[in-house]
Amino acid sequence: MPKMKTKSGAKKRFSRTATGLIKAGVAHKRHRLISKPQQMKRKARGTVILQPGDTKLVLTYMPYLR
Repeated sequence: MPKMKTKSGAKKRFSRTATGLIKAGVAHKRHRLISKPQQMKRKARGTVILQPGDTKLVLTYMPYLR
């Protein structure tokens, strides 16, 4: 049986924590930052843990991350 493939875009954007949660970067912080509120930019620092529904979707993209 052939190997299952991982989506290339997903492996660049998501990783797994030690407890098994999916970690991702925050969106909307790359360009046009002058027009965005300071509070939004502060909240976009670091990474976020995905919600359960999104986690399920990401795990279908990355079969060997389980």
